[in-house]
Amino acid sequence: MAQVEATTERTIAADAETVFDALADYRDTRPKLLPEQFSEYEVREGGDGEGTLVHWKLQATSKRVRDCLFEVSEPTSGELVEQDRNSSMVTTWQVTPAGEGRSRVTVTTTWKGAGGIGGFFERTFAPKGLARIYDALLAKLATEVEK
Repeated sequence: MAQVEATTERTIAADAETVFDALADYRDTRPKLLPEQFSEYEVREGGDGEGTLVHWKLQATSKRVRDCLFEVSEPTSGELVEQDRNSSMVTTWQVTPAGEGRSRVTVTTTWKGAGGIGGFFERTFAPKGLARIYDALLAKLATEVEK
């Protein structure tokens, strides 16, 4: 089983603290940012960054649905890490300043992929599909914080 990685980023016209606070707000802001591939969203513990436990289903393709239960940590300033209790999936959000009143958000998701021919297709196509999903989320984030 090989490691699979999907990364996307966006520069947003809002300061890094505002952007990070919006991403870390799992109770009110995060649900507004989720594209149609996310369903059954539920905050089970916490709701603001570190210590949050959040559930959702992610439908990456018409046949592939992941039931995710993420524990959220903040290992460093400007970083949220979502560790799935149901799989090897880890999503890391990094928010860094990118000039006056701007910030760069990078989201990277990794997981242990399948082996064999299925793994080949997963490593080839899954990162592009997941990057599209997170690009849509980042576009909604930009709309939310650039108000």
